[in-house]
Amino acid sequence: MIRPMNKILRRFRRDEDGSALLIEFAIFVPLLFGAFLMSVEMGIYSMRQMYLDRGLDIAVRFIRLNTNTKYTHDDIKQMICDNSGWLENCDETLRLEMTAINPRQFAQFDQDADCVDTSQPVQPVRGFTLGRQNELMMLRACVRFKPVYPTSGLGHAFEKDGTGRARMISTAAFVQEPS
Repeated sequence: MIRPMNKILRRFRRDEDGSALLIEFAIFVPLLFGAFLMSVEMGIYSMRQMYLDRGLDIAVRFIRLNTNTKYTHDDIKQMICDNSGWLENCDETLRLEMTAINPRQFAQFDQDADCVDTSQPVQPVRGFTLGRQNELMMLRACVRFKPVYPTSGLGHAFEKDGTGRARMISTAAFVQEPS
């Protein structure tokens, strides 16, 4: 039983048919697999971004129409998390900035988003002021998420914090309605 099996295996090892196909397979399969992983990561990233934008838009609409109500950072954050749906750990990883903007001098808005870094000590909220009637406001939300495939393709290319979380930013500008 062993001799016929050894004979078949030796013949298989010496056979060179299909060797050109094997080289193409070894080159193209990792590329196709990498493209597949990147497309899955990009699809999930796009869904997360859409949910964050939706939650921010609903919160902005509510804030804009209720000008004289005093909201805190946590109230607006909870409103965004309730309406965003599919953002994991939204309560711990979402940070908001809301500032009044002078439309004639727009350069005063800080370009670096204020994001949560769970590996660092807790930082106070930066730049959160409620606007007055007819004032142009800018609300920026930054959420941290764990990439699906953090070591390959798009997940590897994301800028990450100390815990391996990438950031996603959504911005909305609005004018406070007069009451």
